[in-house]
Amino acid sequence: MTSPGYIVEIQKAKERLAVAGGGYEIVHESPGLELGVYVLVAPEPDRQQPHEDDEVYVVLEGRGTLEVEGELLDLHEGQAAFVRAGAEHRFAGYEQLAVLVIFEKAQIKEQP
Repeated sequence: MTSPGYIVEIQKAKERLAVAGGGYEIVHESPGLELGVYVLVAPEPDRQQPHEDDEVYVVLEGRGTLEVEGELLDLHEGQAAFVRAGAEHRFAGYEQLAVLVIFEKAQIKEQP
């Protein structure tokens, strides 16, 4: 049986990804929620594709521009941005950027 609560090591994941030159690491996953740490280091481009779930990006470190279907959102540490499911989006204009990614995972309802 899994504990009803536990610590999620965001800083350690961010440090591992920074040493590796960037990437994405899931730090929590449950039926309705996924938390991940995403680290981008220039000049590596952000290659993500639209997602099936709504998501929120919380800037942990650095600054960058999130382009969401042509709209530019300039973000810095302490800010967050919402991106609706299916929207084209990617980060641009960053040197080093670390974000906490929060996905509300669509739950599949069982048929009676």
